[in-house]
Amino acid sequence: MLSHEETMALISKAQEGDEFATTTLLTENAPLLKSIIKRFLGKHIEYDDLYQIASIGLLKSIKNFSYEHNVRFSTYAVPMILGEIKRYMRDDGYLKVSRSLKSLSSKITRYVDEQIKENGENPTVEEIARHFDLEPTEVVFAMDATKLPVSLYEKANDSDGKQTELIEHLPTDDDKKMLDKVILKDMLNKLQPREQKIVILRYFRDMTQGEIARKLGVSQVQISRLENRILKKLKELYNDAE
Repeated sequence: MLSHEETMALISKAQEGDEFATTTLLTENAPLLKSIIKRFLGKHIEYDDLYQIASIGLLKSIKNFSYEHNVRFSTYAVPMILGEIKRYMRDDGYLKVSRSLKSLSSKITRYVDEQIKENGENPTVEEIARHFDLEPTEVVFAMDATKLPVSLYEKANDSDGKQTELIEHLPTDDDKKMLDKVILKDMLNKLQPREQKIVILRYFRDMTQGEIARKLGVSQVQISRLENRILKKLKELYNDAE
C-alpha cells in the first residue's frame, strides 16, 4: 500500500499528465475499486463494466483532488466512485428488455385499454392469456418487463411538503456506511497505539471498562477518563473530515 505522502506525490504528477503515475494510482487502488463494485454485483451489469466505470470515477478523483480538501485521498475518492456507478445505472439503466417483449407488452396494453372501454373493467390475466394464446405467467412477465423502475433520485414530497430524493428516505445508506468506515480507519491511524488499543477492545471486541483496565494494568477510572478523551478526539477528527 502507498503511504499518504507517496499517494500525494503521484497525484501531483498525474495531474501534470504523468501517465505512469496515473497507472500506478489505478493499480494501487484496485482493492478499493473491487470492494466498492462488490455492492453492485448481481444487478445485470458485467463485472468488467463495473470495474471500468469505477476506474473512471477514480480517474476523476485523481484529476479533481486537492490538498485543500483536508482529507485522505481514499476518503475523497469513495463517494466519487460510487457516484459514477450510480450515475451510469441511473442514466444508462441495467434493465434490458427485448424488442419482441416490448411489442407484446404494447399489444397487451392496447387490448386492456379496449376492454376497459367496452366492458368498464380490466380483463383478468387468464382472459388476456386466452386472447393472445399465451400462458398466464408469460402475460405477467410481459406486463412487468416494461414497467420503468423508479429512480432513487426521483423527487417526491415528504411529510412536510418539501421535495426530496427517494434515496434520502431509505432506512439504510450503504454509501454513508462505506464512507464512514474509510474515515474511521483514517482517524484510528491518527491515534496513539494505546488509544487505538482501547478503542478496538471497547468497541470492536465489546469489552467493559473494567476488563480493559485489568488487561492494561490500570484502574477503571483511568480507562473511563481515557475513553472520554479518545471519543472527544475522534469527534473532532470526524468533524474535520466531513
